[in-house]
Amino acid sequence: MDIKEMFYNGISFEEFVNMDEDSYKEKTLEILNGIYFNKEFIERIKSIDKKINVLICAEIWCPDCMVNVPVLERMKNINNNIKISIIDRDENEDFLKKFIKGEKVKIPTFIFFDEDFNVLGTFVERPNIVKEVYKIGDQTAVIVTMRKYRKGEYTEETLKDILNILKY
Repeated sequence: MDIKEMFYNGISFEEFVNMDEDSYKEKTLEILNGIYFNKEFIERIKSIDKKINVLICAEIWCPDCMVNVPVLERMKNINNNIKISIIDRDENEDFLKKFIKGEKVKIPTFIFFDEDFNVLGTFVERPNIVKEVYKIGDQTAVIVTMRKYRKGEYTEETLKDILNILKY
């Protein structure tokens, strides 16, 4: 299977959240409904004037997926040049290793492609600001940051990282 085929065989955000009927679905939709980007970010999203295909490797039970996948859904709803397709990790891990660093595919992994499926970049697991707190190693800061992150308080940081990957 090639990357295009994988993209077109993936599922939509709606199908993704409907893979669960309880708390995972509820939390993912709560995050989605709580995302409000400021005007500057909305304008940056609207300025994307090329087709962007995003292959998302995610699982509904994953806390990082519950927080970050809704950011892309919100972006897609603002700009129809953005297309997303969600695949699961277990069935696709070997194929996806070509696009990531490390031996295990972390979730979520977003692979950004142009219209012709040339790789533009990747977003893996968490926004950079959260990764930086982990690098510093202050356990109190990690706990506080992760609590805020899990509540969806860093969705604009995820968006910022994505827009930087896309150069918009």
